[in-house]
Amino acid sequence: MGSLSNLRIPGNANMSTTLYSAEERIARKPDHAPASFLDTIVGCRSGLRHILNQVQSVAATNATVLITGETGTGKEVIARAIHELSARRGRTLVKVNCAAIPAGLLESELFGHERGAFTGAVNSHVGRFALADRGTLFLDEIGDMPLELQVKILRVLQEREFEAVGSTRTQRADVRVVAATNQNLRQMVRDRRFREDLYYRLNTFPIFLPPLRERKMDIPDFVRYFVEESATSMSKVIETIPEEIMESLVQHPWPGNIRELQNYIARGVILSNDGVFESAPLEGSEPAPVVISNPTLEDKVRREILSACQRANWKLGGPRGAAARLGLKRTTLFYKMKRLGIAPPVDHSAD
Repeated sequence: MGSLSNLRIPGNANMSTTLYSAEERIARKPDHAPASFLDTIVGCRSGLRHILNQVQSVAATNATVLITGETGTGKEVIARAIHELSARRGRTLVKVNCAAIPAGLLESELFGHERGAFTGAVNSHVGRFALADRGTLFLDEIGDMPLELQVKILRVLQEREFEAVGSTRTQRADVRVVAATNQNLRQMVRDRRFREDLYYRLNTFPIFLPPLRERKMDIPDFVRYFVEESATSMSKVIETIPEEIMESLVQHPWPGNIRELQNYIARGVILSNDGVFESAPLEGSEPAPVVISNPTLEDKVRREILSACQRANWKLGGPRGAAARLGLKRTTLFYKMKRLGIAPPVDHSAD
């Protein structure tokens, strides 16, 4: 999954979460080893169960797999699961991001080239298909592959052979191909931007990964895992995720999916102290402006906010912060303070 991890943190589905303390983390031993690679994937017991059943079925074959879904949904993790559950798991999983390599170099990267094949080719180069021999080749962002190269990929899939750039020697390719894209390949075929024959060859076994907003039951597990992962990497100890924070994370739409959630959790861990996870402002989640027309009511709201902030020593977040005392989300309190012109004294800093 690129920067995304695939390991699973034990935990229940309750909104309020207590993580392991530092001592428990050191002393704790797993109850049992994972039965298979699938047991290490977040969501394996809930939202992804039916997809992982498909993964388990197709992994035992050599069928070509096309994984589709929005960016950040974990397509690389599913590709790795297919490889790890297959008979090819003892060989290499070779990954190629077709969008990250310039079009003029992609053919050489995939098939290799001979010395002198083109300007600058001072040495011969072994391509990714050769490196993946008897293993698995993961072609990420396949929708960005140039049309002129697609026909050569089709030949490898059909005939299991290819030639390096600048060579007349045909090489055999015993490679299982797993491709992925966040684009609509069907529409690209209609627009003549993707070969129809290659699409149907890749689409032998399609797997669609739903966006995170349609897998809300998985979000608490992801949150627990990423909090633990980020805290460990930053040498912090976080033992509690407040209920209201977990609820807000479950309800957020996460347009960037798991990758966006992971980055958000990392920001929250940076802000966290005292063993409690502290939420950062959620992008796009600011509440609609509240118009207060009654001056008396406005004065009362201001007094209540000031009193709560003073009792919390101007700490807004956390279980003992001003937001919790007022029964508000931290972002809502921040907005109201800005709206009412409330700021901390110069010798304090708002959290």
